Amino acid sequence: MTDLKRMTLALALAASASFAHAADLRIGLQEDPDVLDPDQSRTFVGRIVYASLCDKLVDITPGLEIIPQLATGWSWSEDGKTLTMQLREGVTFHDGTPFDAEAVKANIDRSQNLPESRRKSEVKSITGVEVTGPHEVQFSLADPDATLLAQFADRAGMMVSPTAAAAAGADFGLNPVCSGPFKFVERIQQDRIVLEKFADYWNADAISFDRVVFLPIPDTTVRLANLRAGDLDMLERLAATDVASAKGDASLQVEEAVSLGYQGITVNVANGERANNPLGQDARVRQALSLAIDRNVINQVVFEGAFAPGNQPFPPTSPWYDTRFPVPERDVEKAKALLKEAGFDRLEIEVQVANNPVQMQLMQVVQAMAAEAGFDIKLTAKEFATLLKDQTAGDYQASQVGWSGRVDPDGNIHQFQTCNGGINDSKYCDPEVDRLLNAARVSNDTAERKASYDAARAILAEAMPIIYLYHQTWIWALSDKLDGFVPYPDGMIRLEGVSFK
Repeated sequence: MTDLKRMTLALALAASASFAHAADLRIGLQEDPDVLDPDQSRTFVGRIVYASLCDKLVDITPGLEIIPQLATGWSWSEDGKTLTMQLREGVTFHDGTPFDAEAVKANIDRSQNLPESRRKSEVKSITGVEVTGPHEVQFSLADPDATLLAQFADRAGMMVSPTAAAAAGADFGLNPVCSGPFKFVERIQQDRIVLEKFADYWNADAISFDRVVFLPIPDTTVRLANLRAGDLDMLERLAATDVASAKGDASLQVEEAVSLGYQGITVNVANGERANNPLGQDARVRQALSLAIDRNVINQVVFEGAFAPGNQPFPPTSPWYDTRFPVPERDVEKAKALLKEAGFDRLEIEVQVANNPVQMQLMQVVQAMAAEAGFDIKLTAKEFATLLKDQTAGDYQASQVGWSGRVDPDGNIHQFQTCNGGINDSKYCDPEVDRLLNAARVSNDTAERKASYDAARAILAEAMPIIYLYHQTWIWALSDKLDGFVPYPDGMIRLEGVSFK
């Protein structure tokens, strides 16, 4: 081969590589998602992947309005017990299976009856699904359900291929098949998840990337360094301590949105043998731990004031917040008195925490504060998916964990604190709390719902199966080469309309 030919080939390969790189979007995630099955999964980062992989019946606007996605329209019966949806035509799943009313019926059946499903409590109100036309479906409800459309804007509304789901069963997450803008290619645990553009996507013109590669990088410093080096195009959950630096970097953009969720400490009160300890069995001990914590100091020290101190499932700015129970001031003496009343001068407890620097720093601050009130906290760092697995199995005393939040308030409390809630890992159970939270689900009267949540709050403020700490702000950092990204309060990364400049 002549030197000229070698040079020509080299230039062609370089141009090809440059083109391929430009068509790939690389996103840094704070954790590795759990199973990629909308019916089984529970991680926030999993939902970020789903935003590219799995379309839902409905979506939300940045202002939290419910808007069409796979459903193009809907209406309620006068008694609120029947929801009729018109479905988008011309949609196919990634395996070629058509999306239609039968597919919706199969998906609801799977969410309700798959033994491993975590969506059961979210679609519990649905007593029947009737196919009323090729692209029309009717949901019958036992009682009015004010939360259902919001559930359909999340995992319960994510439609998977009935063909693939029937063939794979509980192993569907190994090769998920949905109908979103990108289809699944490969996953290497703790390394990457690769999706490629689905050519037959109904809204393909809004998608500018050939591939999306999700890279779990728990260390926030390393994640930002990768973005600055050009190895990432975008990252989620920029550390609050890095915001000023990132905003001062001309090669980066920073976007923010106040979240719908919370971070706290979930306590194992009845989930197997490991609940048999003073923290799990005595509410006074949990109250003492809460009083030992200065939530304002956490916000200033760990998050440089960027987040909001909290003590409920809803932030203090939410209309659902119960003002009778404001964020408590730290009271070490009262904490000591409660601990002594429970029979202890000092008490050792173990708290598992995700192995990323932010969560570790948070719990080290809590550890130091609690020590002054008589708590010796042992921190056990775990990879996030392992932490959740152990939490589900009851193999923990307490767990520093959060929730990304939902549009409807029900999504922040019902599945965590009702006896049979799908994500009630503490196994807290109080029939009166169940009654109140179930009542809030069936009313479309905002005042009635608020009264039910407030009454439940009065009980939960004493029982404290979850010790709420703060409400975060979602912060994204992006290469200045990206254009069109819109921040949403649910923390998701929606790629419609996003492109390289």
